[in-house]
Amino acid sequence: MKYPKSIENLISMLTHLPSVGPKTAERYIFYLLQQNDDELQKFAQAIAELKEKTVVCKICHAVSDSSPCEICSSQKRNKSILCIVANTRDLIAMENTKEYNGLYHILGGNIDPIKGIGPEKLNIKSLFKKIRSAPNNNIKEIIIALNPTIEGETTAMYLTKELRNTKYPKSIKISRLAKGLPSGFNIEYADELTLSNALKYRNKIE
Repeated sequence: MKYPKSIENLISMLTHLPSVGPKTAERYIFYLLQQNDDELQKFAQAIAELKEKTVVCKICHAVSDSSPCEICSSQKRNKSILCIVANTRDLIAMENTKEYNGLYHILGGNIDPIKGIGPEKLNIKSLFKKIRSAPNNNIKEIIIALNPTIEGETTAMYLTKELRNTKYPKSIKISRLAKGLPSGFNIEYADELTLSNALKYRNKIE
């Protein structure tokens, strides 16, 4: 006996999600079948609004309710510090530390030659343009907050090399998250204390 076509279709859709296999998809579906119509409608509505009510900030590339986002449009942020992260999840993790009050730039991933992701596929051109066009060379420090993975390290090395190019002011301090983040660990899974320490004790890149 096979599942009804509607269940098989949903299993197929759910297995496209990260870390969701057929058995996990089945558990999700039978949980949903136990919910009342109102709850299912709310669930469907939330999914339908996911793309409709979110935008990408035109300045930092974060997923947000508006563009510019709340951070980029704030007058209270320190505009002399720019933190480079891979994605919006990492931005949220950094914000939760309450230790950082500067601006962000989201790359949209890391350089990964195996997956065919080169610098041209990331938000790197807009990063360099942002630095060059900063009023009165306003940016004094750039924090590279990427995961200490092979891809993150490759991206960080590329950015550091490019930022040390003669096109950019030598006075800009380039630093990286330090104490508290073990090799191979993802920023989004770090607890707030660990990430807070990594921010406080970041290292200057010579």
